[in-house]
Amino acid sequence: MPKTLKNVIKFICFFGIGVLLIWLVTKDLTPEQWDQINAALRKANYWLAIPAIIMGLLSHWLRATRWKLLMKPLGYQPTTLNTFFAVMVGYLANLAVPRLGEVTRCGILAQYEKIPADKLVGTMIAERAVDMLCLVLLIAITILTQIDVLGAYVHHDIYLPLARKISSANGMQLLLLAVAGIIAVLALLWLLRRFARSKAAITIKALAKGVMEGIFSIGKMENKGWFILQSILIWGCYLSQVYIGFYCLQETTHLGISAAFAVLMIGSIGMIVTPGGIGAYQALVQKALELYGISYVIGYAFGWIIWVVQTLLVVFVGFLSLIALPIINKKQPASQARS
Repeated sequence: MPKTLKNVIKFICFFGIGVLLIWLVTKDLTPEQWDQINAALRKANYWLAIPAIIMGLLSHWLRATRWKLLMKPLGYQPTTLNTFFAVMVGYLANLAVPRLGEVTRCGILAQYEKIPADKLVGTMIAERAVDMLCLVLLIAITILTQIDVLGAYVHHDIYLPLARKISSANGMQLLLLAVAGIIAVLALLWLLRRFARSKAAITIKALAKGVMEGIFSIGKMENKGWFILQSILIWGCYLSQVYIGFYCLQETTHLGISAAFAVLMIGSIGMIVTPGGIGAYQALVQKALELYGISYVIGYAFGWIIWVVQTLLVVFVGFLSLIALPIINKKQPASQARS
């Protein structure tokens, strides 16, 4: 099956999930509730979207400069502008198919900066591992500091469903799955040894080596403190977007930083599920705000406001980056400072 067709099918499936989630969330809304949502959206202070957009842009710029830190130990120093544009095009691709953006941004930077794509993939994996660690820390801090508010929700809506799924799994099925995985790994290792001198095996080994170099670049960084600070600042920007967003609606202005942590925690999970978080983000943000006494319709309206601001930023700057990349790189050669 052609790669383009696969991506189209993926987009349709994930977009369909997003539409389904929107329908599930809104199917029981009464006409009065729809009127309340529309009224809340009409009364919202959209001028406050400007500082939220600035914080969003800053987070994307910091992500680009942080990514550069991972490339430096490998001997590559791409321009910050090209790196930023690659990050934004990656986010744009993620709106179509989840996780497509990671591959896209590596391909963009490899094209314009002449950096081996396999090494870029390795640095991207290292970066995503750090982001996952940050999310886990965010979840832990948020739950532990707000156990009175979030404890029951986490227990009933997250822990118990997971526990039921795990307990209902057939032990034999899990064993067979583990055995199949081990056999697959052993078979791959045998094939690589059996055809060690073949062109395909040499290519695979070279790619694997490049990816591993990229992953381990995180341990070779000279300025790890700056990398950690940038990671904190990125998530701080995300938190600021939510907190500023509270002032867009009169009904959420009283919410504090604790509620912002909870919305960021639960909303981040929603952004992973569907393209750009459509459907899932709004539903989860509404659920999070409900824990702080915010009505269903206001919570849902707030979720849409934050999602639209973030998505429009990605779409506008992402397309602008696509246009700017070939123009800027006509005027200047790729910076491939190799030590």
